Amino acid sequence: MAETYNNLIGGEWVPGADPIANINPSDVTDTIGLYAQATAAQLDHAVAVAKNAQREWQKTGLEQRQQVLDAVGRELMDRSEELGRLLSREEGKPLAEGKGEVFRAGQFFCYYAAEVLRQIGETADSVRPGIEIDIRREPMGVVAVISPWNFPIATASWKIAPALAYGNAVIWKPANQTPASAWALAEILTRVGLPVGTFQLLMGPGAAIGNALVGHRDVDAVTFTGSYAVGRQVAAAVAGNLGKYQLELGSKNALLVMDDADLDLAVAAAVSGGYSGTGQKCTASSRLLVHSAVHDAFVDRLADALKSMKVGPALAPQTQMGPVVSDTQLAANLRWMGQIKQSGARIVYGGERITLEQDGFYMTPALISESTNDMPFNREEMFGPIAAVQRIESYEEGLAVANDTDYGLVAGIFTASLARATHFRRHIQTGCVTVNLPTAGTDYHVPFGGRKNSSSGPREQGRAAAEFYTQVKTAYIRAGEPE
Repeated sequence: MAETYNNLIGGEWVPGADPIANINPSDVTDTIGLYAQATAAQLDHAVAVAKNAQREWQKTGLEQRQQVLDAVGRELMDRSEELGRLLSREEGKPLAEGKGEVFRAGQFFCYYAAEVLRQIGETADSVRPGIEIDIRREPMGVVAVISPWNFPIATASWKIAPALAYGNAVIWKPANQTPASAWALAEILTRVGLPVGTFQLLMGPGAAIGNALVGHRDVDAVTFTGSYAVGRQVAAAVAGNLGKYQLELGSKNALLVMDDADLDLAVAAAVSGGYSGTGQKCTASSRLLVHSAVHDAFVDRLADALKSMKVGPALAPQTQMGPVVSDTQLAANLRWMGQIKQSGARIVYGGERITLEQDGFYMTPALISESTNDMPFNREEMFGPIAAVQRIESYEEGLAVANDTDYGLVAGIFTASLARATHFRRHIQTGCVTVNLPTAGTDYHVPFGGRKNSSSGPREQGRAAAEFYTQVKTAYIRAGEPE
């Protein structure tokens, strides 16, 4: 019988509504656990507790805050093997990726532990004589964190860590597909000295608990990572309370491969950017814009690389690509492949469900060629191991095609030309750009976010996070003359 894991509310592990089963996508006979679903009444209680706890946490000394976050970060890094295995078991990414994600989550907490001690305000003289001005940042209050399933610890950590660093209380609703990783992180946060209620975990469906949380009148700010369609609903709900929101949404990232590119590097970047994590990431390069002079060679090399890629259970040592996260996601990917077959594009390799010894949600990585930018699969986010090549005749055409999208998260270029690379960095309409690197992969100490339909609100990560998790107070002081 699988163990039941409860929600964390007011410092207690509290049962909720009927728990859901967390199924291993590598082996559907393996139930990781049963995870309680929070109720509406529990949500209201959690928000009330968070309001009181936040006031206490805000008064906590900076060194104590720093020590709390640093302790979380160091435990995550120390336990990256153990927790990475749990993450891979429930999400499906290969074990090396799971361990790396947990370690990176620890780095987020350690980075923001240091940022606690770097909270410096500003001073100025007024235009009026005898008056000084003090400008400082203060916490938002109660922050709701809505995180996705594809990076269940890393994405949550780059939201939770700065929220706590700047003195906020956090209510976290993780994705229901990956509750085990969320519960493990929440358990660590119960043991580091946070005032009771400063951090709370509410598991539940987005349509119920998620919607109620983002629309709650006593939630001061909402940070959300997910789809564009759901992000619009979140924005509308938060705006109804004149709240603050930060949205990281969909993408349709382009990788340009020019005629002077190092093809070995470009192919490796296409594999890493498009197929690691089974393509289930917002930074995946699903549009490959390849110059006609190297098009055929690039497609042949990439197809060979995908044919040799080992698809298997996440915890198997030889696995290079694991299963997709769920039967629902697998069905969506296969529907896309059916549409691609009818589109006139060519399926070079893959895109088929495969059966292994362990029954799971497996498919082969798919490579499409002879596609055009107006085809639906080049316009909409698929969120699977599917990438499509488009032939371009010039750099100018490649840049125009790359910008011809409703999204603007990240784009990359492979070229030996400094002039092309510089022009691309300045004229691509994305929030992140890579040169001779995969589109996937970000650092924790610099801003992350996109343009167009990919993002809305202040940037995540680095010092830019302060723009979202704090609010500015300007004070005017007349001290008078000394006696």
